[in-house]
Amino acid sequence: MTLSLRVSQMSEGKHHYRIHLCWAGFLPGGTIAFRRHDRSYVLSAPGKPPIAGSADAVFRGDAGKWNPEDLLVASLAACHQLWYLGLCAEAGITVVAYQDHAEGTMVEETSGGAGHFTTVTLRPEVTVGLGSDVALAKALHDVAHEKCFIARSVNFPVQCVPTISMVPFE
Repeated sequence: MTLSLRVSQMSEGKHHYRIHLCWAGFLPGGTIAFRRHDRSYVLSAPGKPPIAGSADAVFRGDAGKWNPEDLLVASLAACHQLWYLGLCAEAGITVVAYQDHAEGTMVEETSGGAGHFTTVTLRPEVTVGLGSDVALAKALHDVAHEKCFIARSVNFPVQCVPTISMVPFE
């Protein structure tokens, strides 16, 4: 089976992404003390809503804001979903619902506190319309994974454990 999903604006072969990060946590004294400085920031890009971020709570951040680790797992899940939906549309599979409960595992490796992700597991739950090929719908997750720009860019395994169900009636 050969599926080819075209990506527009590929003539140059490069895509550039620019964001602006602004530290939002300045307190009197700045970063004078490691344990006291605020780790809040705001991500923005032209024409997009801002994202309030911070370090993970275990790293003295604000648990109510997106942290870099959340954003990495979210990027993997979103990239997979976007490829998958496009491949399904091209293959004639009608997806009527899609959700993912993705999770990542990161470990601290060094005495200095540096760490890295060891794995991310995507758990997409997909509902397809009556008459859709469920076996093909499941197989397209492998194709989406092979094409996902973000999964191809990380140096740890990204697992995909999909569940496919069919709409009970139309």
